[in-house]
Amino acid sequence: MRLLALEARQNASYYQSRYRQVADLGAELYVLNGIGTPDFWPQDRYRVAGSQRIDDLITEAKSWHEQERFDGVITFSESAVTAVAAVAEALGLPGVGTEAARTSRNKLLMREAHRRHGAPHPGFRLVADVEEARRAAEDFGYPVILKPTLGAASNFVFRIDDEEELRETFPRAVEGIAGMSWYEMEAEGLDLGPHGLMVEAFLDGEEFLIEAVAWDGEVYLGSIVDRITAEGGTFDDDVHHAPTSLGPEQVAAVHRVVAAGARAQGLDRSVMHAEVRFHRGEPYLLEIAIRPGGGGLDLIARITADHCPIRAVMDVARGVRPRVRHYEPTGVHVTAMCLLCDAGRIERIDVPAEVSESDRVFFLKITARPGDVVRRPPEGNSILGFLGTTGDSLEDARQTMNDLADRIRVELSPIGDR
Repeated sequence: MRLLALEARQNASYYQSRYRQVADLGAELYVLNGIGTPDFWPQDRYRVAGSQRIDDLITEAKSWHEQERFDGVITFSESAVTAVAAVAEALGLPGVGTEAARTSRNKLLMREAHRRHGAPHPGFRLVADVEEARRAAEDFGYPVILKPTLGAASNFVFRIDDEEELRETFPRAVEGIAGMSWYEMEAEGLDLGPHGLMVEAFLDGEEFLIEAVAWDGEVYLGSIVDRITAEGGTFDDDVHHAPTSLGPEQVAAVHRVVAAGARAQGLDRSVMHAEVRFHRGEPYLLEIAIRPGGGGLDLIARITADHCPIRAVMDVARGVRPRVRHYEPTGVHVTAMCLLCDAGRIERIDVPAEVSESDRVFFLKITARPGDVVRRPPEGNSILGFLGTTGDSLEDARQTMNDLADRIRVELSPIGDR
């Protein structure tokens, strides 16, 4: 099995651990970065095209494909799903197609597809300026959500409670999305749909994250994770728990909604990361992305539901029906969180052995490095990494996670220094 992984612009070393998982699961993995660093992957299976343009990426991929005969093209990056669809089409390999990829990447196009096909979704409107945003907020009623059409990882996603807050936040969001990393990592020369801001109606219930697979008309919910964050004005402080607290009837309702969203987005064979939020007792779609969830959600799926999103990516990419079943929890409890700190320039990160070597830790990934600049909302959404722990119950796992997170020390200097 030979697979080609692709990023138009390399996202530091963020996906290396997942690439290693692919290799550990038996694939010969080749990596093509449009813009990337040397020595990122073993030299005989790594190329840098030197360009983010989709035509250059396709040319390089075709040349390599003639030599190696890849079985499929994959990505774990939200910023690369449309490029991967275009490359797969050009190589004659399985894929979702560029239209379904664009619909699944751009939140406005996704919402319009949900509306056309009757998939439950919040009210939404693309807004060009603060006055349009104000009128949309008045129509929907406060609070509302302000979010980018081409965002990821909750970057520049805000809950807005009144007009004063909207007028203060809107120009910051406009400025922020212009230089947002998730947009800058996209391949150039692709039609990605509108790049701007949307106002959405607020959904007042709990949120759930699903790792799923669409295959030939059926949708399988492999894993369901509860988002248990105490919410504020932003949505970056993610704390998750599994197995889900949803009952059988609620799981069935979530399945119906995700299946409707997959059909609306044109997904017949695809790995999916779905986010669903309840409102007045009924589930609504926040989004369906066509890649596995980030952080440790792949590990959570394995531990708590015996579902492997990484293996599913590998199978779907080469047109093989993945090993899937409808959601069935294993009974193991886990909690996981994004590691956050104040804004500043990182001087030092200290992770003591009692954290890194704990047998209660199933996932520890430090993504930040000394010298990195940490920006916090509303200027940005930088994180230090991720931490996940196991336990006999939600309370046990969460207490362990919080205790261990408190032992990680970060030294910061002002961003203006140096």
